[in-house]
Amino acid sequence: MAFNLGQAGLNKGGEDVARIVSVFNQKGGVGKTTTVINLAAALGKLNKKVLIIDIDPQGNATSGLCVDKNNLELSIYDGLINGVDLNKIIKVTTSENVDIIPSSVDLAGAEIELISKEGRELALKEAMKTIRDDYDFIFIDCPPSLGLLSINGLTASHSVLIPIQCEYYALEGVSQLMDTVLLVKKSLNPELEIEGVVLSMFDGRTNLSIQVVEEVKKYFKGKVYTSIIPRNVRLAEAPSHGLSVIDYDSKSRGAEAYAELAVEFLYLLEEGI
Repeated sequence: MAFNLGQAGLNKGGEDVARIVSVFNQKGGVGKTTTVINLAAALGKLNKKVLIIDIDPQGNATSGLCVDKNNLELSIYDGLINGVDLNKIIKVTTSENVDIIPSSVDLAGAEIELISKEGRELALKEAMKTIRDDYDFIFIDCPPSLGLLSINGLTASHSVLIPIQCEYYALEGVSQLMDTVLLVKKSLNPELEIEGVVLSMFDGRTNLSIQVVEEVKKYFKGKVYTSIIPRNVRLAEAPSHGLSVIDYDSKSRGAEAYAELAVEFLYLLEEGI
């Protein structure tokens, strides 16, 4: 499928602020952080200004873009808990046009500290008010859980992008994930919508991968991107070098797949699909 891009709108509402997208799946190992880093990098190469907010205590997006999460003066924890202006926390990354608000080990305790905070579900949304106008896209890398940090991400977002791996238990837990999204939409963020579903770790040599694609398409009717991310050694290697796969090996199958996904992502936004 070919996509022709004009001037893609920044969000479906047409506001001149960043489109904020939570990347979320409560299952680990589905390609969530890989998608955050590489979709952001691919959009950066298309001259979009992108910010990643890493609210996963594991901090894989932070370290995957060559930011030392163990040696930070400030992190997203300080923005959420101590009210530090997020502009003071932003770091430039190794990817063109991509910045990050890093995670740190302190974030592991943030969920407990937020419980006693008034408006605890809105902490991230409030903190982001000072940066919303400075980017085309903001991607929130949520933790693989249905806790308060993920709820903060969903409450602050226009939409949620769901990575799903092409493996046997692909749809396990998806109904619970969707229940959480619907609950946030009903109670905290009526504008929240499904941005799309990214299929990752696809192996075209196996019947299983092909069957999973069909199952996911049936479940998420009309929301699954046609650009599918393959299993690829370069994708696995890139984070250890602090690089996106786009910067690590732009000619790899993984890099080409994320470049295609970025174009499709922008096209669907432009078309309002």
